[in-house]
Amino acid sequence: MKLVHSNLKTGEVKILVQNLDDLWYLNGIIEPGDFVKGKTFRKIKSQSDGERPRDAAKMAVFLKLLVEKVEFGKSSNLLRVSGVIKEAPEDIPLGEHHTFNVDENTALTIIKESWLKYQLDKLKEACSEKKSSLLICVHDREEAYFALFRKYGYEVICHLHGEVQKKREENIKKENFYAAIIGKMKEYVERHKISQIIVASPAFWKEDLMKNVSDKEMKQKIILATCSSATKNGIDEVIKRPEVREALKRERAAKEMGKVEELLTEIARSNLAVYGMKETADAASIGAVKEFLITDTLIQKSRAENFYKEIENIMKIVDKTKGEINIISSEHEGGQRLDGLGGIGAILRFRLNY
Repeated sequence: MKLVHSNLKTGEVKILVQNLDDLWYLNGIIEPGDFVKGKTFRKIKSQSDGERPRDAAKMAVFLKLLVEKVEFGKSSNLLRVSGVIKEAPEDIPLGEHHTFNVDENTALTIIKESWLKYQLDKLKEACSEKKSSLLICVHDREEAYFALFRKYGYEVICHLHGEVQKKREENIKKENFYAAIIGKMKEYVERHKISQIIVASPAFWKEDLMKNVSDKEMKQKIILATCSSATKNGIDEVIKRPEVREALKRERAAKEMGKVEELLTEIARSNLAVYGMKETADAASIGAVKEFLITDTLIQKSRAENFYKEIENIMKIVDKTKGEINIISSEHEGGQRLDGLGGIGAILRFRLNY
């Protein structure tokens, strides 16, 4: 995500969505009651030519909405922000409903009455160029490309030749070529602190390569994918595949699962933890919450069933009392275990005497 403009005095932040992972961040930042504005498409009826009315046509327009609903389509990779039109061109009536379909390369301005610290932290995290921990390798028996995944694309760091007939000095036999690829993987895992490796190839080459990987620790880091060619175009192909998104989710999931595990440990000790809406709200009200945990599933449910205000109030109190707010994905085991406790809980600063 790119931060284009920010003015917290007016509560206005303009961003540019640059990859699918940004949508997950925005789903936790944009809330009902916020304003969003940007370019979108809407059906507008053309003026009649005097004989018959013309059909409505989709046109690009600039709108400002008062947000009522935010939905993240995990399967469609689309964020839908729906609300009431507050500012629009003259030929669009105010007060009607509209939905922004937010995807890659969407520019959007978000306006809040006040930004909470955790929302600003999420925004900062989404916009930061943190060091990549994802390695991509596309190969066949003749070529291998290695690239480091970046938030805004990738950087090719190595190109190996295998059974290439044009340059005899670069020829490597098939079994030795696989060893060379695996050797490069090990080198980059150590040098760049790689946590996940996407290995992709046309046909069966990736499975062939995996038979030669003996390092169990490295084997656990590898996720297999398919591409049509072992070229730079093959890397472009892999970047768009769900396996890459899954690898990024795993990285974030590891941190989130650690938070949930800490909560469950404290609950088991009957020590510094609470769970459930009322219990968490009570702990927050006296400044006892050190870390607040809530699943994205409960947030979505609260928005759909109109009790989000209760959750928002807890978050505001936690934010004011310098507690940390963590939104946990329900897609991994940690989030599912938290959902089993009602989807909400907190690690405390001190024990509650009741």
